[in-house]
Amino acid sequence: MGRRESSSSPTTDQIEIKVHSSRRGDNSVHPDSVGPTPSTTASSQPQPQPHRHRHGHRHGHGHRHGHGQRQRQNRGTAAAAAAEASREEFRPFRRWVPWLVPTFVGINFVVFVITMYLNNCPENSPPCIATFFGRFAFQTLKDNPLLGPSSNTLMKMGALEVDKVVHEHQAWRLFTCIWLHAGVFHILANMLSLIFIGIRLEQEFGFVRIGLLYVISGFGGSLMSALFIQSRISVGASGALFGLLGGMLSELITNWTIYANKLAALLTLIVIIIINLAVGILPHVDNFAHIGGFLSGFLLGFVFLIRPQFGWVSQKNSPPGSISTTVKSKHKTYQYILWVLSLIILVVGYTAGLITLLRGTNLNDYCSWCQYMSCLPTSRWKCKADKMYCESTQIGNQLNLTCIGNGRSGVYLLSDNNASQVERLCTRLCN
Repeated sequence: MGRRESSSSPTTDQIEIKVHSSRRGDNSVHPDSVGPTPSTTASSQPQPQPHRHRHGHRHGHGHRHGHGQRQRQNRGTAAAAAAEASREEFRPFRRWVPWLVPTFVGINFVVFVITMYLNNCPENSPPCIATFFGRFAFQTLKDNPLLGPSSNTLMKMGALEVDKVVHEHQAWRLFTCIWLHAGVFHILANMLSLIFIGIRLEQEFGFVRIGLLYVISGFGGSLMSALFIQSRISVGASGALFGLLGGMLSELITNWTIYANKLAALLTLIVIIIINLAVGILPHVDNFAHIGGFLSGFLLGFVFLIRPQFGWVSQKNSPPGSISTTVKSKHKTYQYILWVLSLIILVVGYTAGLITLLRGTNLNDYCSWCQYMSCLPTSRWKCKADKMYCESTQIGNQLNLTCIGNGRSGVYLLSDNNASQVERLCTRLCN
């Protein structure tokens, strides 16, 4: 079963990116036309000295002069504090309250609980693990090493299965599979990654843009997985998570001019992405979903995560009556170019991918080396599964299959006598 396992989930390391500021604070910007603050003005002027009389009442006059000086200093301090507070309150971009990402996390856990409830291992496929959970008991480690349900239950819940997408017109599985998880380890790793990555992005860009980025990237990961892995089912949110990583990378590129420590942030993010994609070459990990989600998120970042330039924001928020010598443009020319190119590539790529998939094309037939992008064989493991053998009898368009390895049987309705389809059905039955 092609699962997006826990080891393939994006790392939870956060990346701190500082933003240019005109005076104070890493994430605040001040209008260019703001003059010197009251505190600066007060500190630059000479302090008045108390006048001392040579004759009587020297103590009384000194007290009155000292009191007036302290009042002036207090007023200057209060004005400086007020100016400082106004600068601290200024923020170039809105800060959103994250609620969508926690909702996504909750939905994933609810769906997993429902899946385990319907799986009902003690009733449907004993023996089981942790039978004290009742119908929520797990499949054996041989059936599912991630502590989760059976592949049949995942298929009923909407796992990505290419035959059903192509021959039974169930394209909705390209979306539903991103809400399913193969086991406890799988969902915990993915949801922790989603919390650490997604909440920060939602705070910066809002629920609409991050929600679209997550769902569309998940669809892109499912689409690429279906084009290259057609003999196993696939579930998991890893494609959508890699889409968030891709969006972070393109956001850094398209908003390049507003960041201070841009090179360090870029190198750190690239290292994180490379490590996570490298983990995907292990067996039983759907790295095609990771690659498809990352590429989708990378392109979507140029569309959804574009920022106005700080010069334009500072000019827009400058005090009334301030004089600006030049009019700042809202976006750079390269931002518009990347926006248009990314949108065109996305539309063309998704359209071509869907047409290719619905025609039943396996892209491995046209790319012999592409299989190594998802699994690299070594002396310790092999990537190709052992050949599955099934006994079959066919009456009309009804096919009866029995796996010789495990004795399982299945009845299928075929639209045509397709040998590759029968082979995929046999592999699924034996898995």
